[in-house]
Amino acid sequence: MPPTLVRVTPEHAGFPAAAALFDDYRVHYGRPSDPSATAGWLTRQITTYGLTLTVALQSSRPAGLITTLVLPASLRLGQVRSVRDLFVDPAQRRDGVARTLMEHAIAEARAAGALRISLQTEPGNTAAQALYAELGFRPVPDLDSLTLPLTS
Repeated sequence: MPPTLVRVTPEHAGFPAAAALFDDYRVHYGRPSDPSATAGWLTRQITTYGLTLTVALQSSRPAGLITTLVLPASLRLGQVRSVRDLFVDPAQRRDGVARTLMEHAIAEARAAGALRISLQTEPGNTAAQALYAELGFRPVPDLDSLTLPLTS
C-alpha cells in the first residue's frame, strides 16, 4: 500500500514526529542528535524561508520525508524547485517511499509551472542516484558546483 503524503507545518499535529524523523536523518549523516534544535531549525526554515516539508506516513507513522524550496529563475522570469532533503527510515526502505516522495515533489513543481527541479546527492549514494536517473534526472553538463564555507 502506498504511503499517505502530508504537508507538515509547525502547527500540524504531526510536526513533532516529523521533526523527530528529521533528527534521525541528521544522525544518519553523522550529526549529533538534538531534537529541540532540529524542531526549532525546521520551524524557522518553514515559517521564515518557505521550506516545504512533506512526510510519507505508513500506518499513521512517518516513514520518510522530503523538503523542497522554491527559487527564482531570474533570466526566464520563472521559478525552479530544489529538493533539499530526502530521507526514508531505514526500516521502511525498498518499499517505494522515496519514489513516492520524489514523484510528489515533481508533480507539485509541474503543477506550479516550475521550469525544472534540481537536487544534489553524494557521489557514493548509488541507490539514490539510480532512483533519480529512473525519474529522469541528469547531470548538468558544463556546470560546476562551487561553495564558499563561511563557518568552520
